[in-house]
Amino acid sequence: MKTALLVIDMQNDYLWQRRMKRFAYDTQGLVGRVNGLIRRYSEAGQDVIYIRHIIQNLPTNRLLFGYSLAGTEGAELYGGLEVVSGDVFDKWVGDALSNRALRALIGQRGYDRLHLCGLDECGCVASTALGAKKRGIVAEILRDGTATVFDGRKAARTREKLRQAGVQYI
Repeated sequence: MKTALLVIDMQNDYLWQRRMKRFAYDTQGLVGRVNGLIRRYSEAGQDVIYIRHIIQNLPTNRLLFGYSLAGTEGAELYGGLEVVSGDVFDKWVGDALSNRALRALIGQRGYDRLHLCGLDECGCVASTALGAKKRGIVAEILRDGTATVFDGRKAARTREKLRQAGVQYI
């Protein structure tokens, strides 16, 4: 099986000092673990693909969301993240595989397994895992490489939904 590592939404607006309070991730711990995964996969000759969540930079979105806005520094990959490839794809919704160019790359390179890490376990990571399943691609979530800001009940419900769909944590 040919595997790629997808690093999802490890962006400034979620991890830097100036982030909104609701993004209360342990930046240092998470980034250290994700960087370790990036090094491990890269050194093993496996591709590392980066995903950015982008929200259209419109006046209403600046008011409603205020983060991950297209063209802003906050939407860029986090400065402390190790970037080992030029494979960077943007998505407008939770499922990274909604991006046609990413799906084309997966097909061209013959990946039949995706390992997912990044943010948020109960948001875009879960959505991408379910999107992969729907498209016949094996997706496994790297437990040590994800984090969530959601409470334990929501996390448990999300994990159960993923389990029922056949998504595994490794």
